[in-house]
Amino acid sequence: QVRLVESGGGLVQAGGSLRLSCAASGRPFTWYEMVGWYRQAPGKEQEFVARIAYNNGITHYADPVKGRFTISRDNAKNTVTLQMNSLKPEDTAIYYCSANGIRGQGTQVTVSS
Repeated sequence: QVRLVESGGGLVQAGGSLRLSCAASGRPFTWYEMVGWYRQAPGKEQEFVARIAYNNGITHYADPVKGRFTISRDNAKNTVTLQMNSLKPEDTAIYYCSANGIRGQGTQVTVSS
């Protein structure tokens, strides 16, 4: 069974940092062409945050997070991480990891002002 499991969310003050991790089970990340992070805030639609092409490491970011968030991969640990710095209250959302149409259960990120 293929599963993605996110972790690392929590409550942080504005300006703080969090590091989210996405672990894959049942199939290594090298099998996926692209791994991405998405988020959904209360009352809003899901939006793209960042993605990484797993084999060559090319990354792409949504404009609101450019320069603050960094997506990376760790082949040895079979994980994809999202380092989030300079967090803002508008970053508050449930963050999901997704690959090839598979999505994890999400992890809550709350940024207080």
